[in-house]
Amino acid sequence: MKKFFSKVNKEELLACVIEKPQINNYRQDLSPVNEFLQVSARKFEKEISVAPHKHILNKRKIDRTQEAWIIVSGKVEFELFDVDDKLLTKSTLCSGDCLVLYKGGHSLRVIEKNTIMYEIKNGPYQGIENDKVNI
Repeated sequence: MKKFFSKVNKEELLACVIEKPQINNYRQDLSPVNEFLQVSARKFEKEISVAPHKHILNKRKIDRTQEAWIIVSGKVEFELFDVDDKLLTKSTLCSGDCLVLYKGGHSLRVIEKNTIMYEIKNGPYQGIENDKVNI
């Protein structure tokens, strides 16, 4: 797993990437426990099962949108921006890779035809005008 930290606040995690070949444990938690979006990579062997369950009501205070991108097929290029809006890095995600975005900014550019990606965000969604601002 590759972690990207702020240059402004050295201990502040902005994002992390796990590439498909790196998923080699039953469970690899990608998110620090204090982040709103909790993402894990899971590798299952045959016959593994999870008991039926549901999650209990648990009030949480959330003050920012975080997101994860899972590349199903194809390839995308992304840029990460630090908390001061300065470009931090540029990289590529391939089929099976996952990027989790916690803080700072980001961009995306599709670089392979027919790319398919899941984008997962915490909610509730309150419209674009309340959700983001261009850098």
